Amino acid sequence: MSGQVLPCNPEEIGSLFLFEKLSPEQLARLCAAGSVERFEPGPVYGEGDAATCFYVMIEGTVVLYRRVGGDDVEVTRTSQSGVYAGAMQAYLGDRVRQVYNNSMRVTEPTRFFVVPADTFSDIMQEWFPMAVHLLEGLFFGSKNTQRTVGQRERLLALGSLSAGLTHELNNPAAAAVRATSTLRERVAKMRHKLGVISAGPYPREKLANLIEIQERTAERVAKAPTLSPLEASDREDALTDWLDDHDIADGWRMAPTFVQAGLDVDWLEQVAAAVDEEILPSAIGWLNYTVETELLMDEIEDSTTRISHLVDAAKQYSQLDRAPYRMADVHELLDSTLVMLSGKIGQRIKVVKEYDRTLPEIPAYPAELNQVWTNLIDNAVSAINSAGGDGTLTVRTELDHDRLLVEFRDTGPGVPEEIRGRIFDPFFTTKPVGEGTGLGLDISWRIVVNKHHGHLQVESVPGDTRFQVLLPLTATDDETPQEETA
Repeated sequence: MSGQVLPCNPEEIGSLFLFEKLSPEQLARLCAAGSVERFEPGPVYGEGDAATCFYVMIEGTVVLYRRVGGDDVEVTRTSQSGVYAGAMQAYLGDRVRQVYNNSMRVTEPTRFFVVPADTFSDIMQEWFPMAVHLLEGLFFGSKNTQRTVGQRERLLALGSLSAGLTHELNNPAAAAVRATSTLRERVAKMRHKLGVISAGPYPREKLANLIEIQERTAERVAKAPTLSPLEASDREDALTDWLDDHDIADGWRMAPTFVQAGLDVDWLEQVAAAVDEEILPSAIGWLNYTVETELLMDEIEDSTTRISHLVDAAKQYSQLDRAPYRMADVHELLDSTLVMLSGKIGQRIKVVKEYDRTLPEIPAYPAELNQVWTNLIDNAVSAINSAGGDGTLTVRTELDHDRLLVEFRDTGPGVPEEIRGRIFDPFFTTKPVGEGTGLGLDISWRIVVNKHHGHLQVESVPGDTRFQVLLPLTATDDETPQEETA
C-alpha cells in the first residue's frame, strides 16, 4: 500500500545512519528518486508480496511479523530512527525471487523514506560495486554452503540409519541362520531315533500311540504359557526328578526344553502310560527332538517376521512408494522412525509412547516429516547420552485446538536459556566439533514451518526438554493431498 507523499529533505535523509556518509549530490539524487511517505496505523506490506520498495523509517513505530502456520508472529518492534526493511535484496535482481520476507505494520503515524526496488538496485550497483560483489558472494556462498552441508547432513543421517538398520537386521538374520543349522541337526537325530524305534519289536498300535502323542506335543508347544522365572525353575526341578526316576539319561538337559514348550509331569505320565517301559527312554528322546524342532521353527518364524517388520519400517520411513503429499497417520511415521533409530537409541534409553490414536490423518509430506522426527529424536538421544546415557524419551501426540501436536520429551540436561533463541539458526550447534553440522533443527524448522505451515518450538528445564511440532489438520488452499491407490 502507499502512504501520503510528503516533501523530501536531503538533510533529514542524510541524518539517518544508513545514509550519513553520502555526499550532498548523492542525497539529492536519493530524494529525487525516492519519496517520503506517511503511513497511518495499519499494514504497509505483506509477507510473500512482490518486493517493490525499500523502506527506511524516519520516525514512528514499526512491527515486523513472520507467518507461522496460520498466524502472524511478531519478530521485531522498534521506534529507532533509520531502521530499514522491504526489498533489501533488490541488488540480486532476477537471480532471487524478489518478495517480502516478512510483513510490516505501523502502530502510529509513521514516516518512511521509500525507494523503488529497481532504483535501489541501480544505486547500489553504481555507488557500491565492490560491496555488491561482496554481498552477492556472501549470499550465494551461504546458500551453497547451506545446501552442501544440508546434503551432508542427510548423508550422515542416512549413514547412521543404514548402520542401525544393518545392525537390527543382522541380529534376527543371524538367529535364523543358527536356528536353521540346529534344526537340520535335530531333524537328522529325530529321523535316526525314529528308525531305532521302528526297527524294534513294538506293536503297530504302540507306534500309532507314539505318533499321536507327537502330534499333541507339537500342539502344546504352540500354546505354551508364559511362566515367571520362579515357576519355570520349579517346573524344571519337577521334570528333572521325574526323568531321573524313570532312568532317562540327560534328563536335566531335556527339562528346560520341555518347560519352554509348556510340558509338565502330567504330560510325561501320559507318555509313560501310552508306551512300554522299554521304549520310554527312546520315546522321550524322540519327543524331545520334536519339541526342539518346533521351538526352532518358532525362532525362525520370529526372526524372519522381525526382518519383514524392519523392511516394512524402512519402506514406511523412506516413503518410496507413496505420493509426496498425501493424508498421513503421524503414528505410523513415528513408529517407523523409532524402529529405524532403535539401534542408535540403544537399551539404556526407555522409549515411552503416549499416542492419542483418535487423532485424524493430516495432509503432509511424510518422508520429510520422518526427517523431522529423525532430527528431534537424534537430538534427544544425544542430550540423554551427554547426561550419562540413562534416561527416558517420551513421544506424545494430542489435539491442540485446530492443530495436531507431536512432542518429543527427553530427560537430558536441557537447553540453556541464553541459547534457546538460536537453536533453530543454520549452523548453530552445541555438539562437539565434528559431531554436528548445526543444520538438523534448521532443516526441521523449514520443513515444519515453511512446507507444512506449522510451528516448531522448544520448552526446556534441566531434566525436561520438550520439542513440540504443531501441524495443521487441513491442507492449504494451494495444496491438495493425493489419494493413496492400492
